[in-house]
Amino acid sequence: MTADVPTVRAAEPEDHDRVVALLNANDLPHRDLQPNEASLLVAVDGGDVVGAGALEPRASSALLRSLVVADSVRGRGYGTALCDALEGHARENGVDELYLLTTSAAGFFRTRGYEAVDRERAPRELRQTSQFTDVCPSTATCMRKPLRE
Repeated sequence: MTADVPTVRAAEPEDHDRVVALLNANDLPHRDLQPNEASLLVAVDGGDVVGAGALEPRASSALLRSLVVADSVRGRGYGTALCDALEGHARENGVDELYLLTTSAAGFFRTRGYEAVDRERAPRELRQTSQFTDVCPSTATCMRKPLRE
């Protein structure tokens, strides 16, 4: 599989099983990911789903979640393309700041302008999501990125 420019598109219902398989293969939570998740985007290479990510908006903030890229295409820009698309979608929809929880990708997100913050600094609406309450471990790093100056 090779691609000059990573392709990112809105997920279709038939992509759900592949997204869950990618998340599962990378030990990432997926039990609360819905097949019709409106903000789920996928990265494709040669027609194959090789990455995914989603936004879970709450008021003027959103949780960036379920970001995953297949091992076979890591380092080829798919994670960056997914983040660019998700951040753009968030801006277009009035989101002022993004938060995320990660156990393994803090370095990647730090290079994109995210900073580690105490979980309690996240907006209450985000702290009430399943990602915060029971899906992600309490040891996960909470990170924040403002989208507006």
